[in-house]
Amino acid sequence: MTRERIVSGSQVTHDEDSVQLSLRPKLLSEYIGQNELKDKIKVTLEAARGRKEAVEHVLLYGPPGLGKTTLAHIIANEMGTKIYATAGPALQRTGDLMGILTNLKEGDILFIDEMHRLSPTIEEFMYPAMEDFKVDFVVDKGAFAKVINVPLKRFTLVGATTRAGMLSAPLRDRFGLYYHIDFYPTSELKEIVVRSAKLLETEIEADAAEVIAGRSRGTPRIANRLLRRVRDYAAVKGDGGADADIAVKALDAEGIDSLGLDNLDRKLLKVIIEYYKGGPVGIEALAATLSEEIDTLVDMVEPYLLKIGFVQRTKRGRVASAEAAEHLNMKLPDSGRQENLF
Repeated sequence: MTRERIVSGSQVTHDEDSVQLSLRPKLLSEYIGQNELKDKIKVTLEAARGRKEAVEHVLLYGPPGLGKTTLAHIIANEMGTKIYATAGPALQRTGDLMGILTNLKEGDILFIDEMHRLSPTIEEFMYPAMEDFKVDFVVDKGAFAKVINVPLKRFTLVGATTRAGMLSAPLRDRFGLYYHIDFYPTSELKEIVVRSAKLLETEIEADAAEVIAGRSRGTPRIANRLLRRVRDYAAVKGDGGADADIAVKALDAEGIDSLGLDNLDRKLLKVIIEYYKGGPVGIEALAATLSEEIDTLVDMVEPYLLKIGFVQRTKRGRVASAEAAEHLNMKLPDSGRQENLF
């Protein structure tokens, strides 16, 4: 089974969630990065405020840890409305959702994380709520069954997902706005680290922030997590302040290398190169060899390796690149060369 991974974009503990909440920007002006996306959201919010209407339903998609939840809260703050947050797996019965929907006031935000994990029953129940702002609630059963039409206040659904492709077409079509959140460049992550260090009252030098940003896999949540590891290391092994040397030693001790790869990343690459001669190899075979869940590899490991070009997906399976072999000081077998990609 998968251990807690520091470089995972997913939330790992409730305590971490409270820390992230304290670091979360409240307004668009405080949000670092994703400038093109921010401009689009700013126009949308200003237009909605000008018309004194609720914002259209918004779908945010992208890898975990990039700020989907933060943006949902920012939309609520900018519109001066309340936000109610839940997650797809938590909505098992229509009654669960009914209670939430009927308590929403005009313009309120309903944030549903992991939209791709909504059950078909809940998804279908959402259609009239999103489109016509009403729901049909069935009470009793059999001959005594009655359908009660319940009107709703005009609300905004903000959905977040790491797998937009798993959403059904009818559900996707009911969102008026689609925003993709991509990985962050090191320069923006450095700004986030410096900002978070100030909020955590931690002294950090610019070169230390650069080290942390460079190993954060393009993900703000990971950057903040690594910052806390460096802060702890500096408090125990140093004088409390974090410089580049302290940052490198702290992250090396956690098994996170210069590109942000951890033991599971390196293990996956080594298996492809050593066991499967560079690939191609199916994800099922990789999961079995590594004793990991397929979803873990697809959702938590592959996205970053694909982004940096260390792994390629092909029709025949996964292939490790020459750059991956070089990073690991390994030699890519001839059978793993580019001619086998397609």
